Parts: sequence; structure tokens; C-alpha cells
Amino acid sequence: MADDSKDEQQLSEDEKLAAEWEAAMEESGDDGDSAEDEWAAAMAEAGETEKDDDVQAAPMEEFDHVNQPSQGNGPAPDMDVILDIPVTISMEVGNTQIPIRNLLQLNQGSVIELDRLAGEPLDVLVNGTLIAHGEVVMVNEKFGIRLTDVISPGERIKRLQK
Repeated sequence: MADDSKDEQQLSEDEKLAAEWEAAMEESGDDGDSAEDEWAAAMAEAGETEKDDDVQAAPMEEFDHVNQPSQGNGPAPDMDVILDIPVTISMEVGNTQIPIRNLLQLNQGSVIELDRLAGEPLDVLVNGTLIAHGEVVMVNEKFGIRLTDVISPGERIKRLQK
């Protein structure tokens, strides 16, 4: 019986709270039905404008086939748009993984063993993407790289997708 009186008291408090919210909403003029009525009116208005004879289709522009991308037998796309974009080219001799403990112990004269053998070609990377292999050369007392194998564009795309 004590549980029933608590439930009734809770129910009456909930009803009071709901009545207070309802009164506040009516005072503010914002009732849920008005929003639905506004949507219904907007939809009806949209339906009426669709029925009007004043509505006309927008004219479509005619494009000549010269401006469309070529399918292999037309003029090449305009590459001037991208020719001035800077890229970073780097050469990778090799790499390895070592614990931070060993990294902190490195000093001048330390030797780090890489995963490549002596004489293996270097990797040439453009913005981190492998594009070629090459070998180190000296040109006018500066280091350079002679490309020995260039990765095909199709292969580069496959590697990007992995």
C-alpha cells in the first residue's frame, strides 16, 4: 500500500510538471502543432507552384567536344595548370627500426645497419610515393642520382590504392 501512495504522489508531481510545461509553451506561443501546420502550408504552397504554367525548364548549355576530356584521340589535357605545383623529391638509401633506448645512445661515429645491401639501388620518392630506383653519382662535386628504373604510372596507382 505504501508503494501505491508513492506512485500516486510521483504521478501527480509528473502531471503538475507536464501542466506547467504546457502552460509555458502556450504563453510563449510555441506549440508543436504550429510547426507541423507551417510545414503543411509550405508543402501545399510548393505543390501549387509546381502546378503553375509559369514554371519553365532551365536552358542547358551546349558544350563543344573540344572542351570535353579527350578519349585518347583528341588534344591532350592542359597540363599547365599543375606544372608549377612544388613537390618534394627524396632518395632513400634504406631504413631500419631500433628501440628508443638505442637511438638515445647514438653519437658521432655510430653506425646504423640498414635493411639494404651495398650496391642495391636507392628508392626515389616524390611526396612519399615511390616513383623510381637509382644509383648515386657525383656531378660537379655534388651528389646526384641516376635513375635506373622508373615505376610505370599504372604500377604507381596500384601502390597508392594499397
